[in-house]
Amino acid sequence: MKTSILNRLLLLILLFSPPLFAEDSGAVYFTMGVHNTEGCNEQNGNCIAKRAPGDPSDPFFPAFWISDWTMYRVMHNYEKNPPPYSNPPSTLTPADYTVSRGTSYYDTAYIPADGDGFGAMMEHYEKYCLPIFPIKNNNYTCSFVSLGNKAYFLTYPQDRPKDMPACCMFSPMNHPPRQDFIQHLPYSAERSQNLDASVQAYALDLQSPQGPILFGYAFYKKMSGQLPYRQPQSFFFSGDTSVANAPIVSQNYTNFRIARPDPAQTWAQVAAMCPANPPPCQLFEPPASQSNGQKAQWNKLMQRKP
Repeated sequence: MKTSILNRLLLLILLFSPPLFAEDSGAVYFTMGVHNTEGCNEQNGNCIAKRAPGDPSDPFFPAFWISDWTMYRVMHNYEKNPPPYSNPPSTLTPADYTVSRGTSYYDTAYIPADGDGFGAMMEHYEKYCLPIFPIKNNNYTCSFVSLGNKAYFLTYPQDRPKDMPACCMFSPMNHPPRQDFIQHLPYSAERSQNLDASVQAYALDLQSPQGPILFGYAFYKKMSGQLPYRQPQSFFFSGDTSVANAPIVSQNYTNFRIARPDPAQTWAQVAAMCPANPPPCQLFEPPASQSNGQKAQWNKLMQRKP
């Protein structure tokens, strides 16, 4: 009798709590609390970085904005000349980097049709995709779109790689950075001395099986705008070091403006390009026709031990 009651209880739990027992999709990635709460708990302070008494107050993203950016893929001389960089990088030579461009769109007020989360962000890479994946050739246009908690990856017919879908599900839990996301990154007094000490820099080294990965942001110290805020200066990070040869990447913001993105040019692309149930992305483990034969590292991040 006791066994029968126990079995019934287990069945009820399975019926009413399927996510607790669902097979791990492997698509929820540790992001130090920036895009989800994976790996964050009371033991590590919920991934909130500690601030020293003399550190400046944290900058905030505006509630909505649009910005173009110039992306520098830095291959040489970055060891002695770390980011944040000026635009173009004054501490490097043109032979040290390549240049590509894109645009970011952000809106905290967006609510997805399925009600799963809030906020929207689109990062559109023109003719050169984000170089963090073990893919043979990054010379294609792509977009990452986070709608609520779900994140999608889009490619376009003019230069889409062979065997890559127009839309895939990047992650079921990868929301846009919150306006106060910088609280998850340590303040870097050393990096803040770059650019004639005109910026506040925040950077984190995360561990992967292939070594540490840099993830950082810089904001201008001087506030601007009718409602004063510190404008983002750059987003810098480690890229794929194999075929992409992108040990450091910096997206330097240009023409940053407080404007609400047009859904027709941004979020509506997901509904237009994605099937009802998009296939999971294979960016970290691409098919043979796309793979460069190396292992990815960004999908195996872990918090660095003190």
